[in-house]
Amino acid sequence: MLTLLMAIGLTAKPVFGQSADTFTLPSGCWAWVTVQAADCTVEHNFVCEGDPDGHKQRVILDEEGMVYLGTTDDESQWLNSFHPRSAHSEQLEPEPRDRASFTELLENGVDTYDFRTISPELGVTRFVGQDTLTGRTVVIDGVALEETQFNITAYNQDGDEIWSSEGNEYIHRDWRIFQAGPSTVTLPDESYQEDDSPVEYMFPGDPGFLSVNPKHGCGLTMSNSPVTALEEFLNVDL
Repeated sequence: MLTLLMAIGLTAKPVFGQSADTFTLPSGCWAWVTVQAADCTVEHNFVCEGDPDGHKQRVILDEEGMVYLGTTDDESQWLNSFHPRSAHSEQLEPEPRDRASFTELLENGVDTYDFRTISPELGVTRFVGQDTLTGRTVVIDGVALEETQFNITAYNQDGDEIWSSEGNEYIHRDWRIFQAGPSTVTLPDESYQEDDSPVEYMFPGDPGFLSVNPKHGCGLTMSNSPVTALEEFLNVDL
């Protein structure tokens, strides 16, 4: 699947014969929801023929194009990801110390995790954190989501902290996915707030489904963005 993700990242483009505003997926893949977020991004969630049961793919675009492609499983584990602008990839280690578990979060209201990702370009990164259901349900554009509180810290292969983040996210029980929310990202010398919350949901047949154009929060100054600061810290275009 990582090969497929990289192929999408390197070759996907609007279908000018149909609509310059429509994102096209490879043959054998089909999207089931498009999400317009508050941070000037739009994401498309899709599945492909031959995927293991429960695996889901996600592509995120900003005003300049694709910024992320990734795969999760039915437990919402990050299995692999690809960042088109830097052409770097990451893959979950074979035997994590403490796997992320969507099932445990639903059953117990809290889930801890401790796993590493392996990147040929960036090396090994360890992620340690926790998700907790707050008991609060929010409805965004007609979609009911359950709020979580989270904290996560990323360490490099030498054990040094790279960044940490805490805040709120949302889950959809039936889709078994997380959606971003308001959070604070802390780097070694500074911290920033961001809000990647969903604003609109589009389904097959809806206007804006598979749009390549983000709608919300665009045109704002990005210099204070945690992503921009993280790019500078890592000296890599994420």
